[in-house]
Amino acid sequence: MSRRLRAFRRWMRSQGIECSNALEIIDGGYEQGFSVKALCGLAEGDLVATIPKSACLTIQTSAARDIIEDAGLAGLLGLAVALMYEKSLGEASAWAGYLQLLPDRECVPLVWTLDELDSLLYGTELHKAVKEDKNLFYEDWKECILPLIANGPFKLNPNCFGVEQYFAARSLISSRSFEIDDYHGSGMVPLADLDNDLEDNRDGSCINKLSTEDHHFRENTSSSSLSGKYSLNDNHVGYSPNYEDDPTALEIIIVKAVEAGAEVFNTYGSMGNAALLHRYGFTEPDNPFDIVNIELDTVLEWTKSLYSSRYVRARLSLWRRLRFSGCVGLTSEYFEISSDGKPQLDLLILLYFIFLTEEAYHKLNQMLPSFGNISEAIPIILLETNNLKFPPETPEVGNELLLTDMVREALKSLADIRESFYGESIEDDIEVLKRGCLMLERKLYHSLTLRMSETRIIQKLRAYASPASRRTKRTYTRKR
Repeated sequence: MSRRLRAFRRWMRSQGIECSNALEIIDGGYEQGFSVKALCGLAEGDLVATIPKSACLTIQTSAARDIIEDAGLAGLLGLAVALMYEKSLGEASAWAGYLQLLPDRECVPLVWTLDELDSLLYGTELHKAVKEDKNLFYEDWKECILPLIANGPFKLNPNCFGVEQYFAARSLISSRSFEIDDYHGSGMVPLADLDNDLEDNRDGSCINKLSTEDHHFRENTSSSSLSGKYSLNDNHVGYSPNYEDDPTALEIIIVKAVEAGAEVFNTYGSMGNAALLHRYGFTEPDNPFDIVNIELDTVLEWTKSLYSSRYVRARLSLWRRLRFSGCVGLTSEYFEISSDGKPQLDLLILLYFIFLTEEAYHKLNQMLPSFGNISEAIPIILLETNNLKFPPETPEVGNELLLTDMVREALKSLADIRESFYGESIEDDIEVLKRGCLMLERKLYHSLTLRMSETRIIQKLRAYASPASRRTKRTYTRKR
């Protein structure tokens, strides 16, 4: 057992953290991090650890609580200040035995250089998002933390609270924090974040990945604010309230059976590679939760190359008045393309409206007040615009009617536009991975995996839009 692991075990005992003898914590060094192995078979529901909430590093438990509250800080910004403050105390920190195990920062895109973001993530779902994060976090630091260093009465060490230290703290919080309860908010939970959930060394390769079929943790709490199961920050674990448990402690419970000798992992829930890389710094090949976004502005710009701006605004207005919309982000509205290449229904409806004949468009405008909700509007729209006797019987039939020749050509054009954002082709990415998969630097490997995942979805979108993707020919009864 390594010296730092022995120190951590002593610290856990001093904090009242109980860890089952059925688990072995393995120190793989600073490069590999920690892993957790089951020394015997574990069944679903087995309790393997209990962690007092007082042992969790939160705003409420930190020695920086008064500093944070006096400055009016809260949330993850306040937690970052708490983490930086405890790290600045060194051995004097109540969490010294825990903090000495943590890396200085996680290898998430937030702490990559701007050149790395531009060269590795250009065209992906993350490129713009991470740049926006960097700008927002810098503003947070400048407005909220810099004044504490420059003018505050607390004599904070500038070397421990600089912008680099703030970004490093946010990277650790992004990948390791949990939502504890209403009082504590988010916090660092010692032991729960130490299993090697980000990396799984296979075949001696330096390339690591998470297996979505591996073993999972869950936390139990009796907090009265919780009801039902949900994911903590959409990341490691899920809460399941048990009102007989101690409300002052968290429990780690096995949620999937583990064989003796197997490694134990945390679970991340249903997250695509863009989200995994964004928050945890890794990707999963063939991730079934991957998506690609096509922004509404991209769709409108393309349609304006075919029609006048006035024409496009009128069709967009009809779509809006029927309460269709894309997904709304911080700075844009977009449509999701799922991992199987299927576009969001709202995008199909918009394209369908764009290509409606003038007669059908005016007919829908007149019918607008009669539509109660979207679910009943779609069959009626298809009934009227296709001159059918009866509305489509199933959503699948409805989707086929939406996929007119012009809509399919539009989807293929949008796929071409979205793919052009990457610059390089998927074949180039595959060749890079084949030539150096055992020696690729981690950032390059995971950015290539993300780009390949996204470009494959775009290829599937093209296949979805092609006539050959329609498995069966259907006959529809039209009015005479």
